Amino acid sequence: MRMNEDVLRTAEAAVKTSDLGLAQLGWKAFFSEQVSLEESRSFQPARVISVHRGRVSVAGEGLEDSIPSSLPVAGGAEDRPTVGDWLLVDRNSRTIARILARTSLFKRPAPGDERRVQLIAANVDTLFIVTACKQDFNIARLERYLVLAREVGVRPVVVLTKADLSPAPELLVAAARALQSGLQVELVDGRDPASVARLADYCGVGQTVALVGSSGVGKSTLVKTLTGSSSIATQAVREDDGKGRHTTTVREMYRLANGANEGGWLVDTPGMRELQMSEVSTGVTEVFDDVTNVALECRFSNCTHIAEPGCAINAAMAAGELDPARVARWRKLAHEDAANSGAAAARRSRPGNAANRR
Repeated sequence: MRMNEDVLRTAEAAVKTSDLGLAQLGWKAFFSEQVSLEESRSFQPARVISVHRGRVSVAGEGLEDSIPSSLPVAGGAEDRPTVGDWLLVDRNSRTIARILARTSLFKRPAPGDERRVQLIAANVDTLFIVTACKQDFNIARLERYLVLAREVGVRPVVVLTKADLSPAPELLVAAARALQSGLQVELVDGRDPASVARLADYCGVGQTVALVGSSGVGKSTLVKTLTGSSSIATQAVREDDGKGRHTTTVREMYRLANGANEGGWLVDTPGMRELQMSEVSTGVTEVFDDVTNVALECRFSNCTHIAEPGCAINAAMAAGELDPARVARWRKLAHEDAANSGAAAARRSRPGNAANRR
């Protein structure tokens, strides 16, 4: 079947992935254990390199193609392929038999439509949380991304770009590191290969790194430098508010420019100015462990931490042991997650909705 123009451009710009082994594409024992000997005779593993309307570009051993993204049986909101997924593809018809279970899945409620879930990327090992050293730097937004990473069990790395736009970028580095013990923070010039080179250490052979952040923070520039590609578009940021346009319009994997047998994969995602929390209670607890540990000392187990007697959080704020602003952000995220998670559970319980969410 003839590929559409977008998929053709992707295929022309990409490395010839059909020459790569499964391990180089990110195949692990976790995936091979899901495939029976009988299945391997009729189907072959393939990884989703990019997602387009109604189609996905996939790569496997001796395979590089664009195939329909539909599954043989309609399922729930997460039962559709996203970038980074591993699929079993029919060797003859080149149709998808099923999606293999994922090691990780980044998702969010679709902006403006609580009935849908937007899948961001699957089978990611490390998350680069990219932010610029100017208007975009926002502690509350960084915490949201950290919650997302912790919830799915992926290592977060905060990447600060455009240091030349801040009079004291080292203060921003310190502020980011203070968010969580042991958090890795890298200050880089996205246009300088020497500066960006240390980011490649997070993305070895078979490893997958996803980049998230608002539009205009330099994600596409980072991908361009790390992959050595001149075909990835970048756009300027508006001077008045520091915001950028959505340069990336599809989710796509790029290979690091480290030679035929070295380097992992980068997933560039469209800029996200809205990141609603849903079903991330574990992530909230881990990112705000300083607050949640104190909450365990409250007199009442159902304490709302507002005006109840014996509230340990209020006592800790009064004693200067907890930052009231951080407590307020924790309370906001926890409430947001509870409300959205309840809506998600109600959505799943509605009869006949599984197919409609696809």
